[in-house]
Amino acid sequence: MTAWQELGSGTPLEARPAARLNGSAPRPAPAPPWPGSWQPLGARFRADGAGGRGTNFALWAPNAEAVDLCLFDESGRESRHRLTEQTYQTWHGYLPGVLPGTRYGFRVHGRWDPWTGARHNPAKLLLDPYARAVDGGYTAHDAVSTAVRNWPERDVADTVRDDRDSAPYVPKAVVVHDDDDWYDDQRPKTPWAETVLYELHVRGFTMRHPDVPPELRGTYAGLAHPAAVAHLTGLGVTAVELLPVHHHVSEDHLQGRGLVNYWGYNTLGFFAPHAGYSSSGSRGQQVGEFKRMVRALHAAGIEVILDVVYNHTAESGVMGPALSFRGIDNAGYYRLDRSRRGYADYTGCGNTLDTRRPQVIRLITDSLRYWVAEMGVDGFRFDLAAALARGGDAVEMEHPFLAAVSQDPLLSRVKLIAEPWDVGPGGYQVGGFPPLWGEWNDRYRDTVRDFWRGARSDVRELATRIAGSSDLYQRGGRRPYASVNYVTAHDGFTLRDLVSYDRKHNLANGEDNRDGTDDNRSWNHGAEGETDDPAIRELRLRQLRNLLTTLLLSSGVPMLTAGDELGRTQGGNNNAYCQDNETGWLDWSLLDDPDWRALSELTARLIRLRRSHPVLRQRAFFSGRPAGPDGPRDLSWLTPGGREMTEADWFAPTRALALRLSGSAMAERDERGREVHDADFLLLLNAGPEPRHFTLPGPHRPLVDTALSGPPEPAPVAEVTLAGRSAMLLTA
Repeated sequence: MTAWQELGSGTPLEARPAARLNGSAPRPAPAPPWPGSWQPLGARFRADGAGGRGTNFALWAPNAEAVDLCLFDESGRESRHRLTEQTYQTWHGYLPGVLPGTRYGFRVHGRWDPWTGARHNPAKLLLDPYARAVDGGYTAHDAVSTAVRNWPERDVADTVRDDRDSAPYVPKAVVVHDDDDWYDDQRPKTPWAETVLYELHVRGFTMRHPDVPPELRGTYAGLAHPAAVAHLTGLGVTAVELLPVHHHVSEDHLQGRGLVNYWGYNTLGFFAPHAGYSSSGSRGQQVGEFKRMVRALHAAGIEVILDVVYNHTAESGVMGPALSFRGIDNAGYYRLDRSRRGYADYTGCGNTLDTRRPQVIRLITDSLRYWVAEMGVDGFRFDLAAALARGGDAVEMEHPFLAAVSQDPLLSRVKLIAEPWDVGPGGYQVGGFPPLWGEWNDRYRDTVRDFWRGARSDVRELATRIAGSSDLYQRGGRRPYASVNYVTAHDGFTLRDLVSYDRKHNLANGEDNRDGTDDNRSWNHGAEGETDDPAIRELRLRQLRNLLTTLLLSSGVPMLTAGDELGRTQGGNNNAYCQDNETGWLDWSLLDDPDWRALSELTARLIRLRRSHPVLRQRAFFSGRPAGPDGPRDLSWLTPGGREMTEADWFAPTRALALRLSGSAMAERDERGREVHDADFLLLLNAGPEPRHFTLPGPHRPLVDTALSGPPEPAPVAEVTLAGRSAMLLTA
């Protein structure tokens, strides 16, 4: 038999010597598990009722013919326990003496028939989809694939079963004891209208922080450290939006280039905190460390939002690794294409979870509830959320998944944010999600970028975006805070790079600069990258102040990207997903530079203004009408000459605009039913290169002037000459 024939022979695993699979002599057959319970799914440590302790295991595998529970001792030696009980398509059993910290996995026996989507292969050790903790890494090796990679006949390669053991190359699940309670935790419960989001990477935020102990940097404990929390509270943000913390692994192509999936959008365990962010290094200890991080942030008044990736998994396409779902029930978890051999890919990552199936909806909602109820988080941002709402080929806003979340008594009370698109046909759904959902508003991002770089000759869309994007979100009773406004995010240029580069510079990613978008809407202001030219440096700083001022004074929920307030740069890399190094980490030494420290202080000052004045964080859409007889309009738009904009003004070429917010015209009540009133504000914007004279409707006191590095002189003025490419906020 040739090597190729041996790899793809399909000989039953049971007929092969144990030494070939395990690298050791056969062990005596262990005692069979007790029947146990079919629910809850996963591994649950508990007392057995006879004074002993053990763990119940339950795995949904509807088409399996047999399931082996595999336990691993400290030396890595494997013992197998056949689960003989099956209830409602769930295989289950209770093993006395199995304690927290025990590593385990499953081997699932069943049909191998790729033409119908069946890819069972007991040679592959599979991670429990409900694993609470994960231990060990994933090593890119051909043995992890269910089919033989590099089979000579390429057209049938995905149908030839590879029976080599994958256990040495894949992570294992860990039994966890839920012994941490929340009796002293106080959730901030920040109202949507008062929310200021701060998107950060758990590892990158503290890896270079000088005041965080070296052993805690890059970990959950590091983010909970007082020095890290102090920066967040000093800025005034109300919630951190954490890049994926579900356990994830790096793709084969990245491992081949000596890189890692730094951002984490390659999820393997939907219940497990990523082990690489734990400071303890002990199996299962990452669970308690994550909870303590959440508690510390809550104590500081900061909510925790998780960026979650339920649209696809780390198993990639048909020749990708079999790490969990593919080997348990390939056709039950994934959307298959018409051939049934491949996958319908609406994510660009090789596969798409099939949320049309009740068990997949249950997996996702069980995961969400676990993170809220047992891990303490306050909401979720759903990556490529449109993929979760696909029925057939179309995105459906009455999809069973969205219905399940909206009616859930726990999930319907937390913050839900959609990235409202995917890569499939009809996948762009900005403004289309139902009530309860906020959305990343990329139309806000693009409009604000274009305005300040001078790419727009009118201000019509800018006005709509600043006022809360009512054209997108007013339907169905939604509010302005359905719009999550942002100028930058993890994906793309940092704010500093946005004003420093015309082109992406992604060669370090190893893809010949082909990766990352070319639609950056950026402007280098006369020099590509860093420069010593004082005029360019000053103009870039002014533009940074313009962008932050616009973002934090717009109606909706602002989202900052961590480090933008410090002048963080990635050297022009607009897709630093694989840069777990100084490119991807925050450089805290920037605060030693007066310019970047002043930018951070401006950011904090703008957030304080927003928090102090309800008119700057509207709960309802502007009506453009007075709240009472003969009163001022709640929102009015003015020309630089001081008169209200006419229809002709809206269509005339201009790069200058003023908006007046009337706090006295607010028609809101507080939680006790008292009327809410506020000050009146003027926001002046001039994206043109030349100064513009503005006539004000009465005396106003300047609060922010982006032409200056610090606060302006607060003396009242009745007219202002606004510098080119600058903004000013004034109060009556």
